[in-house]
Amino acid sequence: MSSKRKKVLCPMERQGKTYWMRIGSAYTNVDGSTNVYLDAFPANGKLQIREFNERDEGKQKPDDDANSAPQAKALPF
Repeated sequence: MSSKRKKVLCPMERQGKTYWMRIGSAYTNVDGSTNVYLDAFPANGKLQIREFNERDEGKQKPDDDANSAPQAKALPF
């Protein structure tokens, strides 16, 4: 059975390669219809809806410095 929660991606072509940017979420309703919530609008008009997987769920260790985002530096004013 598929997950009710999905990710919405937009393919972007850059220097001959395709990159996938997550731009929203989608949810499957009881009746089989789908609600899509976008955080950004794709300029190329292309969307792909895929199942969530473990990597999407954020199951990485929070203390793993290799995978964590760099901390913002304090502004000098």
